[in-house]
Amino acid sequence: MTLLQDKVAIVTGSGRGIGAATAKLYAQYGAKVVINDIDPVPANALVAEIEAAGGEALAIAGDVTKDSDIEALIGNTIDRFGKLDILVNNAGYTWDALIHKMTDDQWDAIIAIHLTAPFKIIKAAIPYMREVAKQEIADNGVAQARKIINVSSTTGTRGNIGQVNYASGKAGVIGMTKTLSKEWGIFNIQVNAIAFGYIDTRLTQTRGGDETEREGQTITLGMPDKVRDMLFKTIPMGRPGSVDEAAGPMLFFASPLSNYVSGQVLEIAGGM
Repeated sequence: MTLLQDKVAIVTGSGRGIGAATAKLYAQYGAKVVINDIDPVPANALVAEIEAAGGEALAIAGDVTKDSDIEALIGNTIDRFGKLDILVNNAGYTWDALIHKMTDDQWDAIIAIHLTAPFKIIKAAIPYMREVAKQEIADNGVAQARKIINVSSTTGTRGNIGQVNYASGKAGVIGMTKTLSKEWGIFNIQVNAIAFGYIDTRLTQTRGGDETEREGQTITLGMPDKVRDMLFKTIPMGRPGSVDEAAGPMLFFASPLSNYVSGQVLEIAGGM
């Protein structure tokens, strides 16, 4: 289980769900993992779980829509581990409405978390990814492979009723991925996106069981039962994916197995 041995990985939004499953899998394969979440409780709990299993992890709580928290995320990672090999932009949530009912706050908040935050995190990582690679090329003629994985959605590739904000953010991050793969390919940095379909997380479970605070408002997470049942019927495999099934492709894109794969969007959607 040494596929990511001695690699340092940041996974945003990794206190729960797909992010947590990804962080645990990376740790199992030898990575030193930075757990980032707006809520410190699950972040610290996951670090304890990884360490109990013999791995190494660091919790850095923070809101990736805030510049100061982004600086702390990157800075504390470098202070602890000295480098950054893998960056996973996973943090996000949904705040749905039909466009004629959607407020500016809903639009701004979702674009901020799904598109602006990855842009700013990648920029903050430039000294430890792009610039380090440039120096390696100058010294050795080649840079080691580094990875950026942006999390998109089938809502971003296909659209979805009631999610014009989310669809726009997730489509935008695909454009970012494809552009950055061209800009940074020369530095041996592979940039890919994963577009998840219906994975069983608190965003797709029955509405009413979980909430989050954003923009001074309480947002109820999840999906109405009727919508959930209807959407799951469109999945050829007949069920949502598990977070562990979602984490597998994240491992591929983080590993040497994908060293000649860049600028791609992989849909994980049960055959949709």
